[in-house]
Amino acid sequence: MRHLARPVGVTRAGMVAEQIVRAFWPLWTVAFVVLAPLMFGWQDSVSLEVLWGFVVLAALALLITFGLGLRKFRWPSKDAATARVDARMPGRPIAAIRDSQAVGAGDSASEAVWRAHMLRMEERTKAATAVEPDLRVSDRDPYGLRYMALLFFVVALLFGSLLRVTQAPVIAGGDQVLATGPVWEGWVEPPAYTGKPSIYLNDIPPGPLRVPVDSTITLRLYGEVGALTVAETVSGRVGEIGAASEAQQSFNVTQSGDLSIDGENGAAWTVTVVEDQPPLVELTGPIEAEADGEMSQPFLAMDDYGVVSGTATFALDLDAVDRVHGLAIDPDGFDELVLDLPMPFTGDRTDFEDFLIDNLSEHPLANLPVTLTLEVVDAAGQTANAPAEPLVLPGRRFFQPFAKAIIEQRRDLMWSRDNTARIAQIMKALSHRPEGLFSNEITYLRMRAIIRRLDAFAEFGITDEGQAEIVQALWDLAIQLEDGTLADARERLRRAQERLAEAMRNGASDEEIAELMQELREATDDYMQLLADETDFAEQDQTDQPDNSDESFEFTQDELQALMDRIQELMEEGRMAEAEALMEQLNQLLENMRITQGEGGGDGPQTPGEQSMEDLAETLRDQEDLSDDAFRELQERAERQQNQQGDQQGQQGQQGQTGQQQGQDGQQQGQEGQQGQQDGQDGQGGQQGDAESTGRDGQGGLQDDGGAGGEGGDPTNEGSLSERQQALRDELNRQRDALPGLDGEAGDIARRALERAEGAMDGAEEALRQGDLAEAIDRQAEAMDALRNGMRSLSEALAENRNQEPGQGSEQGETTGRVEPSRRDPLGRELGNNGQFGTDENLLQGEDVYRRAEELLNELRRRSSEQERPEIEKDYLRRLLDRF
Repeated sequence: MRHLARPVGVTRAGMVAEQIVRAFWPLWTVAFVVLAPLMFGWQDSVSLEVLWGFVVLAALALLITFGLGLRKFRWPSKDAATARVDARMPGRPIAAIRDSQAVGAGDSASEAVWRAHMLRMEERTKAATAVEPDLRVSDRDPYGLRYMALLFFVVALLFGSLLRVTQAPVIAGGDQVLATGPVWEGWVEPPAYTGKPSIYLNDIPPGPLRVPVDSTITLRLYGEVGALTVAETVSGRVGEIGAASEAQQSFNVTQSGDLSIDGENGAAWTVTVVEDQPPLVELTGPIEAEADGEMSQPFLAMDDYGVVSGTATFALDLDAVDRVHGLAIDPDGFDELVLDLPMPFTGDRTDFEDFLIDNLSEHPLANLPVTLTLEVVDAAGQTANAPAEPLVLPGRRFFQPFAKAIIEQRRDLMWSRDNTARIAQIMKALSHRPEGLFSNEITYLRMRAIIRRLDAFAEFGITDEGQAEIVQALWDLAIQLEDGTLADARERLRRAQERLAEAMRNGASDEEIAELMQELREATDDYMQLLADETDFAEQDQTDQPDNSDESFEFTQDELQALMDRIQELMEEGRMAEAEALMEQLNQLLENMRITQGEGGGDGPQTPGEQSMEDLAETLRDQEDLSDDAFRELQERAERQQNQQGDQQGQQGQQGQTGQQQGQDGQQQGQEGQQGQQDGQDGQGGQQGDAESTGRDGQGGLQDDGGAGGEGGDPTNEGSLSERQQALRDELNRQRDALPGLDGEAGDIARRALERAEGAMDGAEEALRQGDLAEAIDRQAEAMDALRNGMRSLSEALAENRNQEPGQGSEQGETTGRVEPSRRDPLGRELGNNGQFGTDENLLQGEDVYRRAEELLNELRRRSSEQERPEIEKDYLRRLLDRF
């Protein structure tokens, strides 16, 4: 059959190759072993007798292996190839076709079956394919001798030559005579930075030769002196040159020219120098900036052998500066800002793209017009510069108007010291009516301290250290005004809303909008957590707003999140009017927010646990007040010691003037800041007000230079502080003994935490009696931290106790109506009346619950298929689908 001709023919050829390999593998193994030493030139280093003996043994080995191969070789027949192909197919259809019917001949039914069988077998033969040969001889060569011989031969090919096999040693008088005469060796070593290998000149045929510039050529001449000489025009040497016949010569290639070795066995080359091209650098895109001032500048650098280093230089573009306000006068002079360009740590530096990333918000050039110049250097010392690019150096953007004004004054002070008096006047005008500008008195007192320092510098002159001090203080003040360090989440929420509204008016970028929206979300979460944790707020909310009012707002966390997402979407689309309208709705919603628990809401008697919580909260507030008084006393003591050491007349005059102003400011702030103090002392005006401004904000460099302003400035003595600390310790001991009986681990943790707080108070009392205010403050901080932990554990223990007593918890839960800590499940849902997760209420209203269940399942599937949803939400939806 024709369709079997090709697979049978290919299979037969493979069987021939299989027989050759199996029969003659010893022959080519011996041949490789014989050729390897001859290709290395071994015959030139042995005697003639040894060489002839090697030749005889090699010939005998080759003849023997060839004879054994002929003896083992069997030419495969066509039938054998057909049988191999037939064996590969199921049912051996080729052999079946050649069979004849032995049973049932003459019976029409049997013959019909036989013909059907023949047709089926013939159809199956059409799928015949060639069978690959088995060339493995590992069973015949268990030690791998063939691979050893092949390795010898390959090494000989790499380091020897087949031409040497045909070369015979020169025989004279029966002895071997080596060829004699002058010989030479030469190398070309390119510069190391090129990464190119050395060139062995003996392997380079005469003719053209390209080498990198500054390559080193080394030549060695052997034999009789003067038999070989060197001539070259590539080094460009004009000074003293050694003799052309020196045994060793070395010179650098600086220009194209000729190199020749004259004499017997000499050679000559025409050398072409490959010049080192200068590097290239360029900007590949505009500079980008994040909302916090971090900039990103893309660039491209390339060189034929690799860039070594690079710099980015920012220089003030004075002609592009808007010379108004504090920039109208001539600047003191700005040094260029030089940054190192990032280089790849690994990989190729011949052609790469990267980003220059840095945050230069605090630099004097921030938000000013500058020119950016990039420079790169290669290994040869060649430099390349990109054209100067004019741009505004990115810096942090401030949205709070007051913070923006402070940053502008900081810029003016860095522009010129002559602006000192002007800045002081502007800051006095800004703080003339502080109502509504400052979130707390700390920022106001910090600003007043800065103004006093500016007044002193304006009168006596400002030094470099003083300028750096004021610049840093203004930056810290602006950051505090912009970000805020408020403990009250309500104030933080209001400030986040104001910043977002300011961004709407100023047309902020998408990145800034996303950052501000994230800040608003965090502030909102903190505010809602505050409403859930503060029991005092719940009582006030019940008093001011009647329950079940139609004007109150009830909403879920998902609805609030959706509203903020819509505001961000509108702002990114530029629809600021609609975004402001939704922002107003959000403000109104948060203003009227009401969080309820269960269905209770009336006033009722307090339980012993609730009374203990209130007493501990009062103790914590008293401890915080006492710690503040101890801190002020520590600051006043440091000021008194500093004033006693001031022995220079000029400093005393400066202290008197600033002290008088400090006293007046301190009296005004002291009257406002000292209301509610329980130490019973009055008259702490000037010193305490300024001590608080210079101590609590951590700005030691801005301590008041005055000192004794205000009347009645007697500091709190250590005796009264220690007595107050003792009273607090005794009160905490009483409250700890009066704790209700609580079961569970949370109750034990609460008791241990209160014991630690009492021990810390005892340590603080001892430190106060010894006059060690610093140690006392540290121990007071430990006591306050332990008190907070104890209150948190006590709250959890009370919640567990209510869960264990359903009747009591139901009755008290409906009467108190408080929003208690940890009264929500992980999804933000309120707990049931018995403190259990979820609710007992029938959520599937109506009779058709199966239809409702199917609708819920379809909704879960729809939401899980939406790719834009957060991954954590999609994972939660998938778990719900897997369960139901």
